[in-house]
Amino acid sequence: MTARAKVHPSAIRRLPVPSVLISERARPEGIRSRPNAWWLAVVTVCFGAFMGQLDASIVTLTYGGLRSGFHASLAAVEWVSLAYLLTLVTLLVPVGRLADAHGRKLLYLYGFGVFTLASAACGFAPSLVLLVIFRVVQAAGAAMMQANSVALVTTSAPRERMRVALGVQGAAQALGLALGPTVGGALVSGLGWRWVFWVNVPVGLVALVSGHYLLPRTRARTRTAGFDLAGLGLLAVATTGALLGVSAASGLDLPGWCVGGLFVIAAGAGWAFVRRQRRTAAPLLDLDLLRVRAVASGLVGALSGYLVLFGPLVLVPVLLTARGSSELTAGTVLTALPAGFALAATGGDRLLPRALTDRGRCLVGAGVFAVAVAALLVVPLTLAWLVPVLAVTGLGLGTFTPANNTMIMGAIPARSSGTGGGLVNMARGLGTALGVALVTLALHLAGDGGTSTGARWAALVLTAASAVALLSAAPLPGRGASARRANGPGHGPTTGG
Repeated sequence: MTARAKVHPSAIRRLPVPSVLISERARPEGIRSRPNAWWLAVVTVCFGAFMGQLDASIVTLTYGGLRSGFHASLAAVEWVSLAYLLTLVTLLVPVGRLADAHGRKLLYLYGFGVFTLASAACGFAPSLVLLVIFRVVQAAGAAMMQANSVALVTTSAPRERMRVALGVQGAAQALGLALGPTVGGALVSGLGWRWVFWVNVPVGLVALVSGHYLLPRTRARTRTAGFDLAGLGLLAVATTGALLGVSAASGLDLPGWCVGGLFVIAAGAGWAFVRRQRRTAAPLLDLDLLRVRAVASGLVGALSGYLVLFGPLVLVPVLLTARGSSELTAGTVLTALPAGFALAATGGDRLLPRALTDRGRCLVGAGVFAVAVAALLVVPLTLAWLVPVLAVTGLGLGTFTPANNTMIMGAIPARSSGTGGGLVNMARGLGTALGVALVTLALHLAGDGGTSTGARWAALVLTAASAVALLSAAPLPGRGASARRANGPGHGPTTGG
């Protein structure tokens, strides 16, 4: 008889997994040794920045087509945006912690893959419910990209070039925003709303290949003792409850008593989340980071700035289409806002005095967009006025945002840059979601289709957010010392692969 070879059970468990799926590959030596290799990493990250903001700004142009195609209300259709944003906000910080532990490049590339596949699925969605579900999956991929984008920039660029690098990333975001309304308007008018999602697919494929060869491996990592699933659930309940409450008040088909109940649930879940983060051994959110005033005030500023940035992306299409303009016209007008953002983000260093600090740049930028948004309360809401007001708003935001991001990331240790990047993008996501929800609420309460009174109420919301951003940029005593203590040795360029 021939004896059978025995297979050890451990050999069965250790099934071969291609290393490319579970580990970060080093860049080719010819790329890694170049003096400007960090620029190649920054440019690669800009694919994600561009793609995420293109998707965010382009989707608002589909509202009209979705309402008619699926016979749905504006409050229901806005969940194509809100479901995406809620998932993004919920996952950004935990994904950032996972990236700090297991590799930022790895999760970034996985994020691109998920986002690209989900974008294709969104284009084939046969119903509004399935479209919202696919948007949730798309947001999960976007969270893996966005939680790591700021971290990859700040750990790749030399410290003295960090603001320039973040400005370039901000310009890529602004370019996505700028092209979004125009491209979205043209696609919706010419080919239909489904092409708004399919346009992400070729960009995603190019980004996957570029990221594999040009992004550096993660060098500074933070070990994690576990994953706080309970905390993740509480965070999801808190954010979903709050925005669902605003959406219910905006005309969503829910009983009136639900609105107050949703806000109570959101407040309770938020309190329980903070309490758990203080007690659990492996918190999702390092509350010590929020005790640094540069970080806390900067996050408030980021939230307010993105509320101002995205509010008009809902307001202007509703305002203009209610007056008979096409989606293409609305998209063309909206381009003035992100175009101003891109101009200031890339050219601000050349125009502003070199001696001006990041705090000073924040004050200048917040002051400019606060004045511009306040003008919407008094000027005629016509094309001749909307274009320059939106352009000046973009100039202010483009000055404010890179400097604000630099202050936040400069106050966070390099080993926690993934978590810090997740916090920054979480604040952006909350600001974006509030921009969509609060402007929709203002238009609903006015009850005039956004032609006059609703637009003024929405402008008042944006003015209030601008005031908060301006206050967050105001200097506080002792801020610099706190930031230096939190930062320790500071960020530096990533070396090696």
